[in-house]
Formats: sequence, C-alpha cells, structure tokens
Amino acid sequence: MEEPPPEQPPPPPAGGEDASAAGPEWNIPPNAPACMERHLEGAHYRADGALLLGASGLSGRCWAGSLWVFAEPRRAPSEGFCTAGVQTEAGVADLCWVADRGILVASDSGAVELWELDENETLIVNKFCKYEHDDIVMTVAVLASSTQAVSGGRDFCVKVWDLPQQTVLHSYRAHSGSVTCVASCPGKDTVFLSCAEDSRTLLWDTRCPKPATRIVCSACNHLPTSVMWHPQKSDIFALGDENGTVALVDTKNPDSALSSTVHARSITGFAFSTHSSPLLASISEDCSVAVLDSDLSEVFRNRSHRDFVKGLSWSPSDNALLTTVGWDHQVLHHTVPIPTGEGSGVNCVKE
Repeated sequence: MEEPPPEQPPPPPAGGEDASAAGPEWNIPPNAPACMERHLEGAHYRADGALLLGASGLSGRCWAGSLWVFAEPRRAPSEGFCTAGVQTEAGVADLCWVADRGILVASDSGAVELWELDENETLIVNKFCKYEHDDIVMTVAVLASSTQAVSGGRDFCVKVWDLPQQTVLHSYRAHSGSVTCVASCPGKDTVFLSCAEDSRTLLWDTRCPKPATRIVCSACNHLPTSVMWHPQKSDIFALGDENGTVALVDTKNPDSALSSTVHARSITGFAFSTHSSPLLASISEDCSVAVLDSDLSEVFRNRSHRDFVKGLSWSPSDNALLTTVGWDHQVLHHTVPIPTGEGSGVNCVKE
C-alpha cells in the first residue's frame, strides 16, 4: 500500500490571524533555494534517518541543480520542511553521503564537488569543486575508509580521489565508453567496480600494477548500467543492464551468475537491505520498483512512479521501508514484506 502524498506547507496566516495557531510554517533555511527542480536524481538515508536528495532541472537553456536534507523524510520534497538546501551550478547526476556531514556530488558541469553540513546542519557549504573530468561526471562512490572516493564520467575516465587533500590520486582510462556506474566494496579501501557503455564491467584494485580486471558475465548480454556490491559477500555483486536484466555475479566465477529479467527497460540503481539475508531493490526506466530475495524471486513491485525512477534507499530506522525518487518529482515510501524470521524496526519519522 502506498503512503499518503507528502504534506504541503499551509498558506501564511492572514494579517490579523495569530501565526502560532496556523500550524507548521513555511521555514526555508538560510541559502536554501525557494524551489526544488523537478527531476529528482538520487536519495540516500544517513544512519540517523536524515534523507539526502539531489535534484536537477533538465529543461530550458540552463541545467540547474540543488541538494536537500530532510530530517523528516516523509515531508520531502516540500521545500519548506527541509533541514538544509543549496543551489548547485549545474545538474546533479549522482550524490552520496561522506561520513555524517559530507556530501559528494557528480555534476553535469564535469566537476566533482564536496559539500558539508554546517551551522547546526541548517547550511550546506562547499568544500571543493574540481574539474578533473572532461565531460559530465555520471557517478560517484565513497570508498570504505570514507577518506577516498571514486568517480566516473562521459570522458571514459575513472578517477580515485583523496577527499581531505582535495586531489586526484589515480586517473584511469580503461573504458572506451561513458562510465555509467561505480560501486565501492564494503570493508575494502582499494577495491571497487565500474561499468560503462563499452559493454565492460571492471573489477578494480588500486594496489595492483594493472588495477583493472574485466568481469565477463554471459547472463547479461546488453550494456551494463548499474553495479552494487553485496553487503555481506565481498565476491558477489549485483549487475543490471539496459534490457532490465538483474544478475548476482561471483567475481571468481562470473559464468555461474544467477539472473532474471526483472524490468522492461534499463536498470538505474540498486540497494541491498540490512536483513540477515539481504533483499535487493532495483529501479528502472520502466518507472517501476522491484524488490527481490536471494534467489531473485520478486517479493514486491510498485508502479506508482510516472517517469524514470532514479534513486532509492532503505530506511535505517525501519528495515521494511524503502524510499524511491524519480523524474516525476515523487518521493515514495514503500512498505516491503519482511522475510520470515526478520523483525521490522520502529519507524521514527513522523507520519
């Protein structure tokens, strides 16, 4: 069952009316934009339940973007209920949390940007903006140490960053097409995945003289579009392609991959749940959200989005709650059936 639509701030009280009796007020924090762009590009929960959103305006003569943080996720995307927000100079292609206060952004301008929450988390300030890519930055991921990150772009390049030093440690051109997704390996500072429009999926270890190894998976015969490591198994990752196929791939034996055609169009993202046997949520350009068990059997499907679904995140306070966002400007909260033997946490966000 779908949650009710997000709350809208009430109109300001009339001149003679007592403002204290008017309920919640439209209260945009300092420097937050007055209006959020239509196309929501990403959603990520922080450990305390705060929700990070990235938005882009992909129409008109200029592509603008913005970042938003909501302490109460069910009030997103209403601007007046945000905790903090800031305008970016271009569209936001991808974003993620860095530890508790940092926000790493892949920009349509070709920049990798690091922002940080300040002033009791009511302000988002820029820490650096580096134009090391020669085209749009498509994807970013923070490595396990939280001091390094990896980015991929339409310039075919993969770059490894030292965030405190604000510098590029390694720049690789191992792909011959636009890099569509990078994914860090849990618990391993030097290991990550990348996939690109050259049809190749690469396993990276920056300690090696030749750091990239190609993973050939016969189960996915189309362009790979999304990758994500399994949270408990460092040799297993999820792979999605432009045909809507989802595969669970073992890096040591890629041809033994378990696969299923889950969507009718390109996969745009994955998220594993925190259950003892993690569920895999997938989103797609077919405007649907699917949740799969360890056998890739479907346990949940929702088709409420009216445009490409672009971001997803499992709630840290309720392991049955999955939040998705899309180009239709919707933030949807889905209640997913809990596997047998799992308990649902208490949802601490206000209804």
